Amino acid sequence: MMDASNARARLRIVANGIRNLLGLPEPGPMALDPGLAALLDGLPHGAVLLDAQGIVLRGNAALRAMLGPALPVRPGLPVLSLLDPAARPDAGAWLESAIPAPLESVLAAEEGRAPVPVLLRLIPMPNGARALLAEDLSERDRHREEAEAGERLRAIGQLAGGIAHDVNNLLSIILGATDAAILAAPATREELRPAQDAAARGAGLVRRLLAFARRQQLEPRVLDLDEAVAAATSMLQSLLGPEVALEMHPGALGRRVRVRVDPLQLDQILLNLAANARDAMGGKGRLTIATDTALALREEPGHPDPLPPGRWAVLEVSDTGPGIPAEILPRIVEPFFTTRMAQGGTGLGLATVHGIVRQSGGALWIESRPGLTRFRIHLPRHEGEAEPEPAPAPAPASPAGRHILLVDDEAPLRRLAAVALERAGHRVTQAEDGDTALEMIEDGLRPATLVSDIAMPGLDGVALARATRAILPHMSVVLVSGYAEAALGQEMGREGVVFLPKPYRPAQLVDLVARLPEPLST
Repeated sequence: MMDASNARARLRIVANGIRNLLGLPEPGPMALDPGLAALLDGLPHGAVLLDAQGIVLRGNAALRAMLGPALPVRPGLPVLSLLDPAARPDAGAWLESAIPAPLESVLAAEEGRAPVPVLLRLIPMPNGARALLAEDLSERDRHREEAEAGERLRAIGQLAGGIAHDVNNLLSIILGATDAAILAAPATREELRPAQDAAARGAGLVRRLLAFARRQQLEPRVLDLDEAVAAATSMLQSLLGPEVALEMHPGALGRRVRVRVDPLQLDQILLNLAANARDAMGGKGRLTIATDTALALREEPGHPDPLPPGRWAVLEVSDTGPGIPAEILPRIVEPFFTTRMAQGGTGLGLATVHGIVRQSGGALWIESRPGLTRFRIHLPRHEGEAEPEPAPAPAPASPAGRHILLVDDEAPLRRLAAVALERAGHRVTQAEDGDTALEMIEDGLRPATLVSDIAMPGLDGVALARATRAILPHMSVVLVSGYAEAALGQEMGREGVVFLPKPYRPAQLVDLVARLPEPLST
C-alpha cells in the first residue's frame, strides 16, 4: 500500500506536468514574514515551519545542530524524513490529528551519532502553515538515567554494607578462634595457617565491598600528589611485571599538586588500575601515570561522573591495551560486572576505585579507544602544606587491669574478646545489646572502659556511647564495626572515642585497650 508521503510526491509530479503542458508558471514558495523568520531562528529549541501538507518551508539553526551536518534541513523535504524511521508512523498520525497534544519522539541520527529524543509541539500558523517545535530531551533523560543508576547503586551499597557487617563478624570469630587454638596448642599453627590466610583474604574482599559502598574507614591527610605516586613506583612495577613499561610524568608545569586523601586508599586506586591495565594488555605494553591540575568554571560532563566547578588535582593512568568496547564502557564501574569471570574476576576492582574517588570528594572520568584507555581521577586541590606521616604510636603501656563493659550481639565473638581481655588481666562484664548495657550502668555498674559494637538491634553503639558518657563522662570508649569510622560522626571523634574496624584479632583489641589512658577511679 502506498504511504501518504509517496502519494503526495506523485500528486506534485502530476501537478507540475499539468502546469508545464498549460504553460503555467511554477508556484513560488510561501512568503515568510521577516519577523516570523527572525523569531523562528532565535528560538532555543529546534523549530521548523511546515506548509499544510507537512512539507518543510524553513528550519532554524537549533534544529540543524540537533540533526547534524549530514542531515540538512532543506525546503521541500517531508517533515517525517527528519524523524527516526521507527518514530514516523506515530508522528504521521499525530500530524494529521486536529489539535495534537505534545508527543515524545526521536529525531533521525546521522551515522556515528545517537538519536536525539525530543518533545514535539505543533502550533497553527496563518494560511494553513504550522510551526513544529522540537525540545531536546537528552539532558532530561541523562539526569533520569543517572538518578535511576544512583538509586540502584545506593541499594547495592546498602546490601554490600549489611553483608560486610555480618561477614566481618564471622571473620573475626574465625581469626579469634584460630588464634586461641594456636595459643593453646602451638603445634597446630601450620595446620591453622590456611584458615587464617583465607580469613585475611575474606577481610580484603570485604574492604573492597565497603570501598564500593563508600562506608570504609578513611584517614585523610594532605599529601604531595607527585611524592605519593613516586613512592608507589616500586610496588607498581612489581605488580606489572617485567614486560610492562611504567612511565611517570609528575608535576604540572613544575607546580606542586597537593590533595587531602587517605594515603592507603590512594595506593589502592593505583594498584587496582595497574592490575586492570596489566590484565587488559596481556602482561605486555606501557602504563603511564601523570599528574596535572584542572580548573572547571562550570559543571563539565564526563563518564561516569560529571566534574563540578572547582580547582582540581588530576591523577591520570593510561595504558596501551586494546581499549574497552563501547557497549561495555558504560558498565565497567558497576559492582560485580566483569568480563574476566573465568579468570577469577570479581567485578569489584573499578567499582572500588570509583567508590574511593567519590568518597574522597572527587570525580572519575574514563575514556577509551583502540590502543589507549585513560582513567582521569579528579581530587579537590588543597592549597596548604603537606602533612608529615603521623608519628608511630607509643609502645603499649603496661596493661593495668581495668573493668571493661563489653557489648556485642554476636555471642561467639563477644566470648572470644572477653577471654582475651581477661587473660590480659582485665575484669569483663558482658552485655548482648546496647539496651542491656545501658540498664546495667543506670543500675550502678561503673566500668572504666566501654567496648561496643556499633551496629546492634535496638540501641546502637554510638547512641550507647553518648548515653553512658552522660553518666560517666571520664569513661574511655572503644567502638568496633564492620562499617566505617565515618559512622561515628565528627563529634564522636572529638570526644576521644577510639575506633577498631572489624574483622579484628582479639590480640588487637587487647593491644588497643592497653594504649588507652589510665582509668580514673570511679
